Amino acid sequence: MAPVATNEEKPQERNTAALKAATPKVFNPFYSPPSTESADGDYPHADLKPYFPNVSWEPLKEFEVVDRGLFADPEKKSLFSAATKVKHLTPAIGTEIEGIDLRQLSDSQKDELALLVAERVVVFFRDQEINIHEQLELARHFGPLHKHATTPIPRNGLEEVHVVYNDASRRPDPTSFSKLELWHSDVTYELQPPSTTSLKVITGPEVGGDTLWSSGYALYSSLSPGFQKYLEGLYAVHSATAQADGNRAAGLPVRRQEIDTVHPVVRVHPVTGWKSVYVNPGFTRRIVGVPKAESDAILNLLFRQISENPDFQVRFKWEVNSVAFWDNRVATHSATFDFWPATRHALRATPHGERPISVEDYERTTGKEAKDRQIEIWKQQGITVELNTKPKSAKARGYND
Repeated sequence: MAPVATNEEKPQERNTAALKAATPKVFNPFYSPPSTESADGDYPHADLKPYFPNVSWEPLKEFEVVDRGLFADPEKKSLFSAATKVKHLTPAIGTEIEGIDLRQLSDSQKDELALLVAERVVVFFRDQEINIHEQLELARHFGPLHKHATTPIPRNGLEEVHVVYNDASRRPDPTSFSKLELWHSDVTYELQPPSTTSLKVITGPEVGGDTLWSSGYALYSSLSPGFQKYLEGLYAVHSATAQADGNRAAGLPVRRQEIDTVHPVVRVHPVTGWKSVYVNPGFTRRIVGVPKAESDAILNLLFRQISENPDFQVRFKWEVNSVAFWDNRVATHSATFDFWPATRHALRATPHGERPISVEDYERTTGKEAKDRQIEIWKQQGITVELNTKPKSAKARGYND
């Protein structure tokens, strides 16, 4: 007898539909906009939850920025004398300061903080009562504030605030991204990417949700002299397209047209004069003027060193009211998404820096020699290290087969 068509649902179809309905919505935490649908309940920071205004902004234009670290006392006496403890967390990156209230910083202390962040890449403070308006005011000391074109602002309408928010409504989907892809330096596709950036956690999980930072200074120092020199002559494309496409796919506005920008692969920090590798998995797409296979190989090497080499990294366990300041010209960072279904809520203030400057342009315009941070540190310690810059002769080897 031939089968008869019916409208009855098969058990397998019913089970599949039930499974889909019961499965929380998953997302790629880097390019997927946060949910705005979760209930507020009695959440104390509801006015700071994510919001996407449907507005349009003009393209950014280049403007002059003078880094405040240039005005700082190199010994940072004003800042350090106010602290009860200053602790370096690793040799290459990360310092934690205790006993300072960020709301009470003088201008000289702010300048010294900018210099310390430039040198140590990321600096941490805990137990800070600074509110978002005060955080923005402090950030303006370091430069004009960036307004992000695709990520949310808080409901209270502060356009210069970048909201970081995840709760039980968004479960990271490991099939949609790799951990390497989460490493990034903020909005490097801009003409003048950020400098001394701050993030404050206002709600966090009991365990998890840490952030890791990696030092571009340390990555540069780890490379052979010949490869360092080669990278110094290269430029790479940084793209905003993936973030913009993520918003459009979610039906959300893109407030400023996305751009691609070319920056040097090795940039020089204007205050320290140290060289830093300046690429990141999140936004760097290709190296200009070299074969694709060569570009892919170089970027893959650098990306894997950023994400995998612990000698360049520091990991910070957040607590509520912790604040981190990092230098986006040097630091690449990645959050961990190991805390679902808990809530993690943080607020970022993001000053613009100068347009990234290559080694050649830095030395031509300043008359100074750009430096390798590690060699400079060793010099300060009275250590002389002979670099292997010349090939050593090797004995001829014959075949043994």
